[in-house]
Amino acid sequence: MTTLRTAHTSDLTAVELRAARTLLDEAFDGDFSDQDWDHGLGGVHALLHDETGALLAHGSVVQRRILHNGRSLRVGYVEAVAVRPAMQRQGLGGQVMGALERVIDGAHELGALSASDEGARLYLARGWVEWKGAVGAVGPDGVVQLPDEEPPLLWGADLDPSYELLFDWRDGDIL
Repeated sequence: MTTLRTAHTSDLTAVELRAARTLLDEAFDGDFSDQDWDHGLGGVHALLHDETGALLAHGSVVQRRILHNGRSLRVGYVEAVAVRPAMQRQGLGGQVMGALERVIDGAHELGALSASDEGARLYLARGWVEWKGAVGAVGPDGVVQLPDEEPPLLWGADLDPSYELLFDWRDGDIL
């Protein structure tokens, strides 16, 4: 028996935030930086607990802006998705993504995320699509092209790939 809860960062306790961070460190085998953690804060979290209250899976969606074809789009950007390693491949990540996709559908014009090769399989199976156009960012010194970045995956987007996606700037990984 599992319980899925969604809550804004401001509604999570320090204990819940520590549990999420610990889960991410475990799931990413220590390769989840403080900047990665910061990117997942300030939005809505999906937390999946077992009957004892142990956190099994986590993800969050934060608001970002993307410029595309002369428009500024409000994007739900998915961050910090992880499932406890011993519990992977049991549908828990799909439960978390379902909750995050509902947030995107209700509050944003589209969804976006950057995925590992392993994670991409989950998202693509759920209907996320790979962006086929150019990607850049609006940085402190203007537009920065990101030709070496893996293309983001998009949810609910009908965008023309002949126009680039320009993401808002942030410290650390831009995508």
